[in-house]
Amino acid sequence: MKRSRINDIMAEADEMIRSHGFTLPPWAYWSPDEFRARKAEAAEVVRARNGWDITDYGAGRYDEMGLFLFTLRNGRLADLQRGGGMCYAEKLLISKQDQLSPMHTHVIKAEDIINRGGASLVVELYGSDTDGHFDATKGGTVMCDGLRRDFAPGEKLKLSPGESVTLMPGDWHAFWGEGGDVLIGEVSTVNDDETDNIFREPIGRFSRIEEDVAPTHLLVSDYRDWLGA
Repeated sequence: MKRSRINDIMAEADEMIRSHGFTLPPWAYWSPDEFRARKAEAAEVVRARNGWDITDYGAGRYDEMGLFLFTLRNGRLADLQRGGGMCYAEKLLISKQDQLSPMHTHVIKAEDIINRGGASLVVELYGSDTDGHFDATKGGTVMCDGLRRDFAPGEKLKLSPGESVTLMPGDWHAFWGEGGDVLIGEVSTVNDDETDNIFREPIGRFSRIEEDVAPTHLLVSDYRDWLGA
């Protein structure tokens, strides 16, 4: 993806987030130079990989297959493993109309996917085989707003604003906006986007960036190169 396109997506996403009554934390708006200057102060933000995250899954077709994310808070795997402490994470996502977030599952993370506003969110579901692999013949059970719901393989849930689905490790899912763009909330256990996204197809989680202009704000995938962290 071109950096200029990423900058535009950030601006559009911020406008949509604000239109639904949400405001990102102040450090979201730091310039790269300010982030460098305040790196020690922001050490926990960087460690947790909180911040802007825009991906086309390496395919170069963002409008067709991509996702905007902003990680607001993220706990520690060590806390999750010992069963106490900061075991949770929270994100805002935007799924544009007919923009696919492709079929995937997680090994560790359980998550609530919540339609926070906009159009309908379609979530396509499959179950796993005994080894946790995608199984086109398997359905399963999820919780929708706390109510049990059995699903057939390939069933598509349509979530209106305010509705949600709880997905457990091994629940294979893809999603997209239907009828317009959707602001999505994600509340989950500790999140590791570098290792805990298992895609059905061999695709990448992060985008390759063409630096045609300077970044407005850093992506989480920029932290190593720009901050050495």
